[in-house]
Amino acid sequence: MHEILDWAYSIVVALFLAMLIHIFLFVPTRVSGQSMYPTLTNGEYLIVSKIGHVMREEPEYGDIVIIDSRTHRERSWMDDLEEPMKNYIAIFNRSSQGHNIWVKRVIGKGGDKLEFRDGHVVRNGTALDEPYINEPMEFSMDESYTVPAGMVFVMGDNRNHSSDSRFIGPVPVDHVLGRVVFQF
Repeated sequence: MHEILDWAYSIVVALFLAMLIHIFLFVPTRVSGQSMYPTLTNGEYLIVSKIGHVMREEPEYGDIVIIDSRTHRERSWMDDLEEPMKNYIAIFNRSSQGHNIWVKRVIGKGGDKLEFRDGHVVRNGTALDEPYINEPMEFSMDESYTVPAGMVFVMGDNRNHSSDSRFIGPVPVDHVLGRVVFQF
C-alpha cells in the first residue's frame, strides 16, 4: 500500500509540474491548415514560449505567434489554465482541435500605419521585404489603417488563404499566447 501511495504522489507531482511548465513556460502545439505555408506546413509540430504572454510583452515584428482569435472577448486566467489541456488532447485527437487558436506572423504594432497595395504591405511608409510569403497578396485597401495601442496586427504567410487581422481586426497583446521558438 505504501508503494502505491508513493507512485500516486509521484504522478500527481509530475502532472502538477508539467501543467506549470505548460501554462507559464512552454507548450507544444500542432499546425492545422495552410495559412502559414511555406513557413509552416499542416501537421507540423511547434514549441511555443509562453514567457512573453505571462509577462504581457509585446511581440517583435516578424515573430511567429500563437493568438486567441476571439479578439472581441476578454481573456481570463481560466483561459490560460484550460488551453494547455485542450492543446494536449488535440495533439492526439485532431477532431478535438479548437478553431480559435491561430498561428500568424506579427506585421504591425500599436501606432503603426499600415497600407495594403500592389500586393505588398506598407508599414509607416516603407514596403515590407517579405521573402517568407507564399505569393503576392491579392488583398488591397484604399485607405491606410493605424494599429491601436496595446494591439498587434497579424497575418499568415499564405496571404491569399489566411484568416487574420485583415478580417478579425487587431489582436490585443493579452491575446498573443506565445511565440514559436522551435518547429519540427
